[in-house]
Formats: sequence, structure tokens, C-alpha cells
Amino acid sequence: MAYRTVLIEENQVMLERLSSVIKNTPGFDLSARYRNAGDALGQMQAFKPELILLDIDNERNGALLPDLKKSYPHTAIVGMSRKWDSEAQSRLMRSGAGGFMIKPFTGEELRETIQNLGNSAAAHHSEVVAFFSPKGKSGKTTLISNLGAALARKTGESVAIIDGDLQFGDMSVFFNLTPQSTIVEAVRDISFLSPVTLKSYFVSVNDHLSILCGAAKPDLAETVTIEGMTSLIKMARSIFRYVLLDLSSGFSDVSCTACELSDKTVLMAMVNGGYEVEHMKRALEIFRSWDDYKERVCPVFTRVSPCTEEEKAVFSKALGFPVAHILPNEYLAVSSAADNGRLLIDQDPNNPFSLAVESMAEEIERER
Repeated sequence: MAYRTVLIEENQVMLERLSSVIKNTPGFDLSARYRNAGDALGQMQAFKPELILLDIDNERNGALLPDLKKSYPHTAIVGMSRKWDSEAQSRLMRSGAGGFMIKPFTGEELRETIQNLGNSAAAHHSEVVAFFSPKGKSGKTTLISNLGAALARKTGESVAIIDGDLQFGDMSVFFNLTPQSTIVEAVRDISFLSPVTLKSYFVSVNDHLSILCGAAKPDLAETVTIEGMTSLIKMARSIFRYVLLDLSSGFSDVSCTACELSDKTVLMAMVNGGYEVEHMKRALEIFRSWDDYKERVCPVFTRVSPCTEEEKAVFSKALGFPVAHILPNEYLAVSSAADNGRLLIDQDPNNPFSLAVESMAEEIERER
């Protein structure tokens, strides 16, 4: 059965072009087309549309979106624009639209947009969590890979991991992936992408977990700009329910911007010699410039032994700030799983590290 589709597009050339795409895409029937939403409101009732493609480059059309939704409450409405904009998409969602497309689009992009309509609306309320360490060797990537898989399985929602450790990202190793595209290509192309086309840069691990892998070479890191990373995070937020950012160690303009754009920042350090608390204190001073840093910054210590609530309280007292989580020292088990091309939460779900990760996933789901 084909979608009864109504196309609303002001530009005559674009109207003809999009009409041709719809007519030639299996599963879609072009029932009617109009130059403006005002005419469509008064005339398209007889066609009983199941899908409305609305040109929002015309501000008058966008202003009538609530009226369209009121008159056709069971009809999917997708906004169309020549350029993606996070604020424009947010306004669309608030007004009742179910999706956003860049025009002109292909038949494949049209089909995928319709398939993801429910996810797009749900991702409007997404959660972005940045993982940052003032120094390297914090266990950050190990935690993110296991946490992403746990969160996807537990919630059944769409989860994305973006490997933003620009010089030495190795998320692809943890998942045994050979990506065709990486964060470098995604940022390079971002100004020409829409949520649907950006998703193709991610590698699908399973039905609920996708990975945007890191740069293939360290020297490509400098091509990832602040502006590009900002657009990438905002667009990923519109696709996925949860976005986990693996950021480069040490403060940089890109990592600081990513943390500011996130709902939560997990500040990580590995216990190794006693200096990690001082490193955490220095890092916290940077984040104190945020008015809500107490709610948004979550310190986490890894390889803690003994991994007890008492030890967690000791770290909190030394830090002068509540520690969100501590993770046990299960290096050998984690390494063994990785050597087998698996995540520890899959290989040994009852391992103390796996149970701690599951607890973190439960907390993220509960807070959301």
C-alpha cells in the first residue's frame, strides 16, 4: 500500500523535481501538490493524505504547521528545507512535525525518513553525554563501549557512540569495525547533510547501537573544527535517543565545546599513584564556570580497589565534590574480552565491572 502524499513547495522548479522523485519511489503516491500551505489546508481534505511534505523555507508555510496538524492529526508531516538547522528542526517538532529533510532528496532518503519518523520525534528529547579525561589512560573508551552496548540493550532505544578522540580514537577496535567513513568525513560534509544522510556515516553494530568511528590517521584530527563538531553533535541529537561522546584527553577548544553542548560530562581518571585526585580537582576548576556544573559534571574513577561505597566516600571527600561512580579493577577480564573481539558485559555479565556498567546504564535511563 502506497503513502498518499501531498507535496507543498513554493519553488516551481523544485516542485517538479520533488514530484518526480515521489512518483518514482515505490510505496508513495503523489495525491496532490500545492505552492503554499494555505491552499493545501482548504483543498486537500478529499485526498485523505497520510504524508505531507511541507516547504518550510517559506515562513508562511511554517506558521501554518500547527493548523495542518490540527486539521490532519493522524497525518505524518515532514518539513523540507535547503539546509538543515537544529533550531528549525526543534521548532518543527514542537509544532507537530515528525521529521525533517533536506531538499532535493532521493527516493531512498524519502523512504528512510518515513521509516525513522517515530525515532526522530523521540530523539527530540535526546540525552548527550560527554566523556572527558584531563589526562590519558583513564579507561574512557572501555567504559563507553560497554556502557553504550548496555544502554542500547536495556532501553531498546537508539544509541550512538561518536569517537571524538581525534588523534588516537580506537572505538573501531573495541567493536571490530572497518568503517567506510569516520568523524573526519562527517564533519567535512556536515553542512551538506541532513539527519537521514548523516546516519549513513555511522556503522550499525545492531538494531539499537551505531558507531561513528574516529580518524584513520592522527594528522587528520586538525580537520575537525569547532563549528563542524557543534553541527555534528546537534544533528546526532536529532537522530538518536542517547549520544555518547568519547573526547580527546586534555583541554582543547573542540573538547570544551563538546562538553558545553552535552547534557552531562563524565569526568574520568584512573587510579594509579595518587595524583589523579589532583588532576580531577584542576579539571573541576575549569567546569566551575558553568552555572549548573554541580548537576552536569559527574566524576568517575576507574580501577578502584577495593571498589566499595566506603572507598567512593573517601574519593568524594578528597575531591571535595561528589563522585558519581567508581569502577573496579578488572583489567585482565576486560583485556581478555577485547582479545576475543567481545565486550566484557557480553562475555561475562556477572563480572563486577559489567555490573557497575549496568548500574550506570540504569541511572542514565532513570534520570532521563
